[in-house]
Amino acid sequence: MRNYENLVIVKPTLTAEEIQANISAIEEVITSNGGEIAARDTMGMRKLAYPLNKNERGYFHVIYYSVAPSAISEIERRFRINENLLRFVTIKYDTNREVTAWNQLVQKAQKKATQPAGEAKVEEVVIPAALEEEAE
Repeated sequence: MRNYENLVIVKPTLTAEEIQANISAIEEVITSNGGEIAARDTMGMRKLAYPLNKNERGYFHVIYYSVAPSAISEIERRFRINENLLRFVTIKYDTNREVTAWNQLVQKAQKKATQPAGEAKVEEVVIPAALEEEAE
């Protein structure tokens, strides 16, 4: 089993329930072909760099999974048939360095999923001492 990442862009004209149904169908395609989903990362509605099929925006969703390499052609074929997908890209993680990066991405996605939605990430701003003296 190899590690893969799929970024899918779903049409923005669908309702929230239809988008979730499409995401579930995409994940079901992966699991029905013997894949094991490690993590998901919902990026939400975003503006596209250029219009795709007259759509200025799209719903982005990333899926990290492991599957046999022979199943990828069937998964991508099913993605191409789905008319609600604007685009998809499959990335294969092969070498040890790439697998390490994949594991880090999975951990980050799992951490993001467990973090409460309302909790904002607050970063401390460090002001150099020279600037503090000028402000006073």
